[in-house]
Amino acid sequence: MGNFEKLGYLKDDFRIFHLVDSEKKEFNFHYHDFNKIMIFLSGNLNYTVEGRNYSLKPYDILLVNAGEVHRPVCLDNSAYERIIVYVSTDFLAAYKAEDYDLSYCFEKARTEHSNVLRIPSMDKSKLFHVCRELELSFKDNDFARELYQKILFLEFMIQLNRTVIANHVNYLNSDMTNDKLLAIIDYINAHLTEDITIDTLANTFYLNRYYLMHFFKEHTGYTVGNYITEKRLLLARHYVQAGYTSTEACYQSGFKNYSTFSRAFKKAFKTMPKNALFID
Repeated sequence: MGNFEKLGYLKDDFRIFHLVDSEKKEFNFHYHDFNKIMIFLSGNLNYTVEGRNYSLKPYDILLVNAGEVHRPVCLDNSAYERIIVYVSTDFLAAYKAEDYDLSYCFEKARTEHSNVLRIPSMDKSKLFHVCRELELSFKDNDFARELYQKILFLEFMIQLNRTVIANHVNYLNSDMTNDKLLAIIDYINAHLTEDITIDTLANTFYLNRYYLMHFFKEHTGYTVGNYITEKRLLLARHYVQAGYTSTEACYQSGFKNYSTFSRAFKKAFKTMPKNALFID
């Protein structure tokens, strides 16, 4: 849909990958239905998440919430190496109680307005050691393999959250970021269920409507309309999975016409809204 797309399907509660691109590669803007953790190992890279740009250093940790539009930008032919962890939002929700919440690190990143954690001596930390053990566990077929993977993954998430709670991290400020762009994106997300038009945004930010459209696409790679539609679709799917009817989800998420919503939903998720409960 438009200039960005949903990539990847997570059939399991979590997955881990160790990836290396030895040559410069172009990445499109995209998003996932699940949360993403990336440990950057090497390369010359900038990373963009929801209009914020970060210059990464080895062992930086990138946290991307489900639905956040992002992409890496390779600056030269240096090998781009990283460890990526995908984790289901439902899985994290199952590990939430009065005294712990495994999704806390993602929420903290959101409140800090930063997607990148920089941990001193990360490569020597217990967190990184557990991550390596988790990675290796996917390569063996030993007794109780899946149970062991789950134990290691839970330990990884516990160590990550403990590090965040203990303030043993630095949240990286975004650089090369346009404050006006961030203000527009924040406004859209804060008023997502309301009637947002190009004219509304242009008037709010004192911009010419045509300049606004060009500016937004130039700096993000996607149109204002596509961005709003995708965000509303993700919200609508959440409502359906929470027990709302498809009609209720349509209007609660900001759509004004059910037919338009239904067509867009089917195009994005390859199924009708009433079946969203069964989307992996």
